[in-house]
Amino acid sequence: MKRVVLGLLFLVLFFRLEGNYSNKGVSPSGQMASEVSAGLPVRLKIPSINIDAGVQYLGVNSKGEMEVPSNIVDVGWFELGPKPGEKGSAVIAGHFNGESGEAGIFAELYKLKSGDRVEVEDEKGIKTIFVVRESRIYNPGYADEVFGSNDNVHLNLITCDGYWDGTKKSFSKRLVVFTDRELDK
Repeated sequence: MKRVVLGLLFLVLFFRLEGNYSNKGVSPSGQMASEVSAGLPVRLKIPSINIDAGVQYLGVNSKGEMEVPSNIVDVGWFELGPKPGEKGSAVIAGHFNGESGEAGIFAELYKLKSGDRVEVEDEKGIKTIFVVRESRIYNPGYADEVFGSNDNVHLNLITCDGYWDGTKKSFSKRLVVFTDRELDK
């Protein structure tokens, strides 16, 4: 039942996310992330595209749609799903651009390539490292593959793509970057 509810909520994200607007993790004490439970995310870092952003916690708005970050410099973790580092597909969204066309935090997300690293730090200072597997572009409304994977520890990054439709006040596509938790070396 929980999977069905989460699936429905995730479908809403693809209809409404609008552009205007490891095991390899170590705690400060040196404890491996795989030895501790995932905490609440507070920072997202992607060195290859110079992202170092605060994390907002997103739920669902009064229309039943996934909320979006309140500004273009932070990202938003969908708190009704898994935490980054827990089994399943955690989701972090960020704006492609702002209302005046200024670059959003995920403006260069399309530059990520297989093997690039993504780091999520939790409130305990524990860093979980993810590695980019692939990127895909979807039409709004397609979400099963994006949110349905519970086979391992994943983090999926989402932003807008395509062209701006002024009538719908939304972009025509969604860019999703799929990552997997980095395994111990």
